[in-house]
Amino acid sequence: MNKPMTLSDTQTKKAVTMPDAQTVTSVRHWTDSLFSFRVTRPASLRFRSGEFVMIGLLKEDGRPLLRAYSIASPNWDDELEFYSIKVPDGPLTSRLQHIQPGDQVILRPKPVGTLVHDALLPGKRLYMFATGTGIAPFASLVRDPETFEKFEQVILTHTCRDVADLAYGRELVEGLRDDPLIGEMVAGKLIYYPTTTREESPRMGRITDHLRDGTLARELGLPQISVAEDRAMVCGSIGLNTDLKEILEGFGLTEGANSEPAEYVVEKAFVG
Repeated sequence: MNKPMTLSDTQTKKAVTMPDAQTVTSVRHWTDSLFSFRVTRPASLRFRSGEFVMIGLLKEDGRPLLRAYSIASPNWDDELEFYSIKVPDGPLTSRLQHIQPGDQVILRPKPVGTLVHDALLPGKRLYMFATGTGIAPFASLVRDPETFEKFEQVILTHTCRDVADLAYGRELVEGLRDDPLIGEMVAGKLIYYPTTTREESPRMGRITDHLRDGTLARELGLPQISVAEDRAMVCGSIGLNTDLKEILEGFGLTEGANSEPAEYVVEKAFVG
């Protein structure tokens, strides 16, 4: 795992030349297929933890190439963090993965999304179900004090193929314990539940199977998910989203939205 490259590692800061441009301040390559980066935050940008924005680069013809990216940093952070997969032939990520501190990216400061507290009714526990880079919005939410003010317990699940792919989430959770703003609030409230589906690890299997057969509740000593106490957020592949919708509705939960809060929400912006 490489250490993050920061702006101080580069010789000079490049001039802003693109519309809605922000400067890359650090980049970290977690694996051959995953990286995170931080950029300057527009002074006017206000967002709710869990929302996403459009970011990208200019194409050769001068037109912007943009994709939706969840903001992985909390709403109080001075910078914006993003967590991305590397797609070798992807129109954007094939280029974005090579950015370095001092480079510029386009960031449209119009945050939106459904993985926000406003879309959920009050409850006792909050489940966050993520696969792969779907952990990004939850990286924002678990660093937001509001999350722990609203819920007595927060269960963050993260399912990946290989152990190395869990590193971002593991380091995130471990760092919360010593966080000066939220460390005391997290203690005893946040439960981290990582699983792998391909490489051998202490906990194997898809999160959907762990829910269906009761393994998740049994291992954590929690009651089965119920409408009265539990709320959920889902961010992953279209297959995961579809399966979890079925499972959660089987428990009696109803899908919510910003305009009509309910018991669970799904982010649909990142699936095709």
